[in-house]
Amino acid sequence: MAQAQRRRNCNIGTGSECKEKELLLLLLLRERGRSEGQGHQQQQQRWLNRTTSLNNNAKATMATVLAMAMAMAMLLLFYSSSTSTRITTPSTTGTADEALSISDVDADAVINLDHGDPTMFEPFWKNAGDKATVIIPGWHTMSYFSDTSNLCWFLEPDFANQVRRLHRIVGNAVTHAHHIIVGVGSTQLIHALLFALSATNTRHPVSVVSAAPFYSMYPGITDFLKSGLFRWAGDATSFKVNGSSSFIEIVCSPNNPDGTLRRAVLSTEAGKLVHDLAYYWPQYTPMRGPADEDIMLFTVSKATGHAGTRIGWALVRDADIASRMVKFIEMNSIGVSKDSQVRAARILQVISDGYELPDPDSTTSFFHFSRRLLADRWQRLRRAVEESGRFSLPQFSSEFCEFTKEHTETYPAFAWLRCDDESIEDCEGFFKSMKVLTRSGRHFGAGSEYIRISMLDRARNFDLFVERIASLGLG
Repeated sequence: MAQAQRRRNCNIGTGSECKEKELLLLLLLRERGRSEGQGHQQQQQRWLNRTTSLNNNAKATMATVLAMAMAMAMLLLFYSSSTSTRITTPSTTGTADEALSISDVDADAVINLDHGDPTMFEPFWKNAGDKATVIIPGWHTMSYFSDTSNLCWFLEPDFANQVRRLHRIVGNAVTHAHHIIVGVGSTQLIHALLFALSATNTRHPVSVVSAAPFYSMYPGITDFLKSGLFRWAGDATSFKVNGSSSFIEIVCSPNNPDGTLRRAVLSTEAGKLVHDLAYYWPQYTPMRGPADEDIMLFTVSKATGHAGTRIGWALVRDADIASRMVKFIEMNSIGVSKDSQVRAARILQVISDGYELPDPDSTTSFFHFSRRLLADRWQRLRRAVEESGRFSLPQFSSEFCEFTKEHTETYPAFAWLRCDDESIEDCEGFFKSMKVLTRSGRHFGAGSEYIRISMLDRARNFDLFVERIASLGLG
């Protein structure tokens, strides 16, 4: 083909010109081949140089990574050998908390166990996943009204059904003869009850009492609005009843802060009783049968751990009292969030389903899961207190639980700790010096030798607290 091309080129000139053109063409083709060969060699050299550079970079990077890994390993070995501090986190299976190493930074951490923030239950609800998830379309729950045929017109029907269902499963309260009044937590319900139970035709406010040690919020809830209808009158055991005076006694059982079971101290002839049963659930205390009081208070916060949902409910036998409570809530907040009720209903449903529609996975049993965590925490706290030799805790006897059908102990949501060391004049101040925030017994109508400690905080805080108590041994 090349020769044919040369002949076509020679046809346009003489013989000598043809030879010259052939020679010129051969030279051009040879030069072109040489140039292409050199270009190929240069390209190969460039790739070789680039590959060598990449290999060198990779080797340098690998060396850096290995050096960092060795440094990290040395740091871990150093900390593990230089500190014995440990923390634990709740297992999602409800077993004892798993131990994890921590750094010396935790020695300076401030541990806030003053509030009863029930974050201990988070692992269970993380494990529940989509079962406890609620999606509310934008056009749902827009109306003020839930059920206008109900005395409590802002009570969501599904929430009411789930409340009755859970009480029936657990067996801790009679509901069929009571009205359900929903509120923004127990705080609003207590306000509504104080209004509903106070006489409006008297010049003297009704006295509100509770046996000491009483819940520290009762005095503040009663006197915050400076109402002329009711006033805080202190310890029920020292309150003197006369013929013309009336009173409201709040009975918290199991009691906050000390976990004991309570009965009314005063005669009901001259006064009215409110039973605060926020902690009457199987994770805290054995179920001794359904409560059947005229007025009973419960809250999602302590039942399930969802304090932020801000939902509580009252079981009220008397329709007139229930109506006055509804009127108070209507004037106070024009009802209660329907979105919160929808979420609370789903949460209660998940717990009930875990017992009526059991899953092979035991973590679906909320009360059993929670009880195992609390039992483990109480055992570790008691051990640390005993080792310290400076403090003491209440003792509780084992009782038969109608819910679990076995003998179980009491594991309150709070530890009512006493400083027995005579050198400690202010128990709260002593623990504050250890960077542990607690609540003094003075707020509960008791002495400064007592403090209340939340048992419901996250594992990290609780474990650091136990470590600090254990480090205070007299020996």
